[in-house]
Amino acid sequence: MSAYDRRLVEHLMPAVWSTEAAYGIRSPTAPDADMPAGSTDPRTAGTLFAHLADIRRAWRECQLTRGERRALFLRYALDWPDELIAARDRVTGRAVRYRLERGVGKMACWLNGSDYVDGYDETLGQDCG
Repeated sequence: MSAYDRRLVEHLMPAVWSTEAAYGIRSPTAPDADMPAGSTDPRTAGTLFAHLADIRRAWRECQLTRGERRALFLRYALDWPDELIAARDRVTGRAVRYRLERGVGKMACWLNGSDYVDGYDETLGQDCG
């Protein structure tokens, strides 16, 4: 399994533009608050801050189209719905969803060190070949 999947990238995206967003992001490996204290796996204890650094670097360095970047920014930085992004860019809602899907997929693949394959979908929703 790859370290970064689509779900994790989407979860971390708001932290690219807002350091305060990191305070609301919960580590995916952390136990639920209502669970009793127990042992933790030290190999995954500090991954949240590494993930936050990685997602910011991916945003800067990943090869995204202008439309993909704009759609990702409007969705994850400004929390705009598909319809508003579509109206702003004068495209259909389907085009917006396509841009978001491709952008997140490309970033996940970049983070995993693999090539993005358009339209390919593994069991985890990863678009990496």
